[in-house]
Amino acid sequence: MSIIEKAVERLEQLQKAGAAAEPQTEVQDAVTAQAAAADVPPPAVAAAPSVETQKPASPSPAPMSTPANSDRYVEIDLDRLNSLGIVTPNAPRSLIGDEYRIIKRPLLRNVQGKSAAEVKNANLIMVTSSLPGEGKSFSSINLAISMAMELDHTVLLIDADVSRPSVLNVLGLPPRKGLMDVMTSKDVELGDVLLRTNIEKLSLLPAGTPHPRATELLASDAMNNLLAELAERYSDRIIVFDSPPLLVTTESRVLATHMGQIVMVVEANKTTRAAVKQALATIDSCPVRLMLLNKTQHASSDSYGYGYGYGYGYGYGYGHGSKENT
Repeated sequence: MSIIEKAVERLEQLQKAGAAAEPQTEVQDAVTAQAAAADVPPPAVAAAPSVETQKPASPSPAPMSTPANSDRYVEIDLDRLNSLGIVTPNAPRSLIGDEYRIIKRPLLRNVQGKSAAEVKNANLIMVTSSLPGEGKSFSSINLAISMAMELDHTVLLIDADVSRPSVLNVLGLPPRKGLMDVMTSKDVELGDVLLRTNIEKLSLLPAGTPHPRATELLASDAMNNLLAELAERYSDRIIVFDSPPLLVTTESRVLATHMGQIVMVVEANKTTRAAVKQALATIDSCPVRLMLLNKTQHASSDSYGYGYGYGYGYGYGYGHGSKENT
């Protein structure tokens, strides 16, 4: 029996014993030795696949997944807001919640086209005051959250008080890029700075980086285009602007020219009638101006709160009240 025959016989024996991968070298060496003796090229022998080749490649570990747009999602502490007297969707029915249901109703009627006359840009609502400290930021946040609790509308709250922004601070959130960054940088788009929140249907647009020419930027074509994009992208979206006081800066007066509705917060027993009339005169271009009487005292208790009341033009509305301010 030749060397090759013996090697093949040996290979068959090993295969039956379940060790077919190891004899490859022995067979190859035998074939090579026989060929060398005959001085002829060795015949081609199909190599058995190695164990490493047979083993499937291990898949590389999948990268850790992160929520889509996680950098644009913010978590608001609703219990904290509730402790501050702010309307929250998870809180039981409250006086402040009922009052803002009354406050928002005429605004929503105008947005829905159910008022006596059609209001252009009715979904653009600016909340302001005559002077600082009357509670306009507190009112803006309450109004926006209350409207976001409606079934048929989404709400975007914009901190347009670009000189002294406070919306994120009240909500317990750190500063972020926002409105001014979109206006001043070609590298920042609106979608980059809009923030989604854990309050369903409520989004935020921070004031962003302060800018010395804020008034001119708010009066520019860029602002017109931005407002048009905000108002028209989603027909069911209501946009609430927390703007600066009317008698302190000029930004709010410029912003008012774009608005369909303005809510002016008036602090009870403090803001003078002259200040209110002077402030209203600066926004006479807006077709709808409503008044919200703030920090009124209940006749039946010593607690303070937010009062409601509204009217058109120079009218005043006096109501009952609720609490706190910003």
